[in-house]
Amino acid sequence: MKQDKKIDMEKVNKLVEKYDSLKKDNKLDLSADEDLSIAVMNLISIEEHLFFSGAKTGNTKYYDILKEIREVRKDLMLNLIPEYEGEVWCISKHLLASSYRLMEYGTKHLGRGNKEKATEMFTKAYNLYSLFWGFNMGLIKPEEVK
Repeated sequence: MKQDKKIDMEKVNKLVEKYDSLKKDNKLDLSADEDLSIAVMNLISIEEHLFFSGAKTGNTKYYDILKEIREVRKDLMLNLIPEYEGEVWCISKHLLASSYRLMEYGTKHLGRGNKEKATEMFTKAYNLYSLFWGFNMGLIKPEEVK
């Protein structure tokens, strides 16, 4: 019988850092992939804003733009996730989106002078971002996590 495993975020973060250093040692540029992942996060956020703008105003032109942005985002995600099985694509998109939203939420708390809450949100955001990389670098196997 398989034993249930929890995700050890410290271990995942260390593996992502190790992978990052390996790519640098081998002259591969993980920072380019990280830049692309941040761009994808921003595109997801744009999709959200277009949805809410369309819903709030009743102007369906926002949905037309949303469709175009979504296609760009999907195309760019293929550079980050060229092969996947099951729901990994969707999980990845939601990990990036949630990470971005928590960064935004933390930044708002930072602006209000609540550094402790901001730091908590930034930690959660980074952990979700690391999970994204963990899944997509094969460090975390979904079937092994309970």
